[in-house]
Amino acid sequence: MTQISPLAAHALCRRCDPDSLPFGSTSELEDLTEIIGQDRAVAAIGFGIGIHRVGYNLFVFGPPGSGKHTTVREYVERRAIAEKTPSDWCYVNNFADSHKPIALELPPGKGRRLRDDVEWLLKELRVVLPATFASESYRARKEAIEQAVKNRQAKAFEDLSAKARGRGIALARLPVGFMLAPLKEDRILPPEEFSALEEKERQEIESKTAELRTELQSVLDQFPEWERESREELKQLDEEVTVLAVRRAVDSLRVTYAGLSRVIEHIDRLQQDVIDHVQDFLNSSDSEVLSILGPVAGFSVGPAALRRYGVNVVIDHGDEKGAPVVYEDHPSHPNVVGSVEHIAQLGTLVTDFLLIKPGALHRANGGYLLLDARELLMQPYAWDGVKQALRSGKIRVQSIGQMLGIASTVTLEPDPIPLDLKVILLGDRLTYYLLDLLDPRFPELFKVAVDFEDDIDRSNENDLLFSRLIATIARREKLLPLAKEAVARVLDQSARSCGDSEKFSMRVGLLVDLLREADHWARENRREATTAADVQHAIDAGIERANRLQQRIYEEIRRGTVLIDTTGEEVGQVNGLSLVDLGRYAFGRPSRITASVRLGKGEVVDIERETELGGPIHSKGVLILGGLLGSRYANDRPFALSASLVFEQSYGPVEGDSASLAELIALLSALSEVPVRQCVAVTGSVNQQGQVQAVGGVNEKIEAFFDVCRAAGLTGEQGVVIPAANQKHLMLRADVVEAAAAGRFRVWPVETVDQAIEVTTGAPAGERDASGKYPDRSVNGRVEARLTAFGEKLREFGRVPPSDSATVGFP
Repeated sequence: MTQISPLAAHALCRRCDPDSLPFGSTSELEDLTEIIGQDRAVAAIGFGIGIHRVGYNLFVFGPPGSGKHTTVREYVERRAIAEKTPSDWCYVNNFADSHKPIALELPPGKGRRLRDDVEWLLKELRVVLPATFASESYRARKEAIEQAVKNRQAKAFEDLSAKARGRGIALARLPVGFMLAPLKEDRILPPEEFSALEEKERQEIESKTAELRTELQSVLDQFPEWERESREELKQLDEEVTVLAVRRAVDSLRVTYAGLSRVIEHIDRLQQDVIDHVQDFLNSSDSEVLSILGPVAGFSVGPAALRRYGVNVVIDHGDEKGAPVVYEDHPSHPNVVGSVEHIAQLGTLVTDFLLIKPGALHRANGGYLLLDARELLMQPYAWDGVKQALRSGKIRVQSIGQMLGIASTVTLEPDPIPLDLKVILLGDRLTYYLLDLLDPRFPELFKVAVDFEDDIDRSNENDLLFSRLIATIARREKLLPLAKEAVARVLDQSARSCGDSEKFSMRVGLLVDLLREADHWARENRREATTAADVQHAIDAGIERANRLQQRIYEEIRRGTVLIDTTGEEVGQVNGLSLVDLGRYAFGRPSRITASVRLGKGEVVDIERETELGGPIHSKGVLILGGLLGSRYANDRPFALSASLVFEQSYGPVEGDSASLAELIALLSALSEVPVRQCVAVTGSVNQQGQVQAVGGVNEKIEAFFDVCRAAGLTGEQGVVIPAANQKHLMLRADVVEAAAAGRFRVWPVETVDQAIEVTTGAPAGERDASGKYPDRSVNGRVEARLTAFGEKLREFGRVPPSDSATVGFP
């Protein structure tokens, strides 16, 4: 029998010696400028940012609280400040088709200047144009044109009147028209005298009158044409005057934007539209509603009719240096892609180009856009909008209704804006791998994976670097400096939080929370620096806030409601240890595992699985036990066993294989009828070769059994069997280490099932001799003898056909 010694107290927790830290407090340390422990991630970020090819966007993933967002943002901002500031973009009215606004690209800062210049132009024209049309020269020229047509009409009438008089006919203008009447001695002949004339003379007069009436009608028919010509002359005059007035104001804009051809084209179109609609500047007043739509960005002057001349600056980089870095914390489709807003007007939704609103893609264009992957995927059609923009290389502002073809209101179709930026998604590993598996476009668009480490190696060099990180966080958060003893305690807790004495956790979020809470308690105690006691107080207070369920379970164990023995011996009964994970807090839970055996046909029944409470990994562990038993004890004979395993008083799901070692010991105890010491708890998984494998949560499991034993009274015999591979993970509480140092609690590392058997039963496991037999008094010998007896009985009953005598398996 090989004696397995319990671990020494110093092996149960690796403490950082405060004297090994070369400083008195964090106030003596410089800020940490480099990113520690993330060499792979930093290299991937540098590659993704540096390569300027389509599809090389980044997906940054890692454990929650690992500082992904802060790290990436700081890295990108340092890079962006040295890069070129991107262009401004404006939307202006398309005078040919107002439903398709035109996008204009301008140098940084020129967008707002164009908006202000156009606003100044409108103000200027609203003063200059009315003044021009009210000037003496304009009125004189207008009156001359109007008088010319009047004179022309008057002359035509006078000529016809003279011609008529020469024929003895008078042409007179009446209020309701014209009249032709015969003359006699320069007087109009009364009707009675006209009737007294001879028939021949009357006919002659009527003939002349008819001819003159035809000529009069011909002259009158020319009056509308002369008036049209007059109006045309007046229009040409107005246009000439407007062109002169507008050109003086517009020429200065042409000089300002001389190198921007599309802007010049827009200015030309604007000038022509002003000329075509000059009456909007003459007939409107400030008392008119500034459009029922109200004042908006890009237009703050004049009446509604002048809105079409405004400039909507959707991207303004005038106050920025370098490339933009944008983080959108609410990545809905409108917030990312942009939107066209509508306003209710008299029961109808109306819009125009001034109501085009930019999205995060617009603001980050030419730079970097950071998005939370989970938030983006949860917003309807936002992910589709980002993919569409990246694939097309253009930002196309459209509503979800337009995307789906169900828009019921008249809306706009703005010019798309060219897209050139890096999109950086931040998420967890599961999201990344699911997208990579399920979305065929994802690998094309996000070619760079940035995987953050969960932890870093613990070394003297990293101790100092981690201390500088603590100092940096303390200064950034405006916390009290930490004494070196407090820093050492934080280092130990970081190793504990990642469950490995040789690692530091890189979950910076948890570190920041711990430092803030320790600072709170230090200030409560009116200290000038945070001490190790304050850090411990913060740790204990955090546990106290989260461990209500744990305390209730332990209370039920103390009261005997949940049956857990810590003394004595029992056959087929073992104290197993499981882990309860509540997210930010996890604790161990002792559970009684029992096994019963009988004659059967090679069945090991997992009651948890049969009742659908056992998860697939737990079921796999039980099946491995069956394979181990069959190959080890019944390799050349029938495996005539029927056994059942169960977690007693378990009313919820059971998952994981960390109890498989305890279940195997319970089975071997039931078969060999060798009792198991109840002062020992067991955790660990096994393989089919009988090797004990590492499990998770080993610290919490040991501490759970320690707490139960301490409540019942420590005898010095109690302890926990763990896999030897878990020794490097041990970071136990100080009270557990102290109890081990005093010989009141033990932790045994085992590598094989046989070692675990000897610790838990106190009996030798036994090894096969040269003839291949186990010693009769050993546990293995007893098990093999029991299974052999089962096989013989099964043969006697004739349950196993001869051809199946060497078969080991399950039905």
